[in-house]
Amino acid sequence: MERKIFDLNDIVEMKKQHPCGTNAWKIIRMGADVRIKCEGCGHSVMIKRNEFAKKMKKVLVRAEP
Repeated sequence: MERKIFDLNDIVEMKKQHPCGTNAWKIIRMGADVRIKCEGCGHSVMIKRNEFAKKMKKVLVRAEP
């Protein structure tokens, strides 16, 4: 399986939709865990990095370098 590439401030699409109706999330912290913030309602969640890589579908918007 190909390794997914994502970076801080990227907006990513997750496989499951958030209860607010969107599945676009912004990566706001990276380390051993990844903190993501919902673009719809602003709710933030911290997920283990390997679990995040499994649940992420694709990068929608890349952050400016």
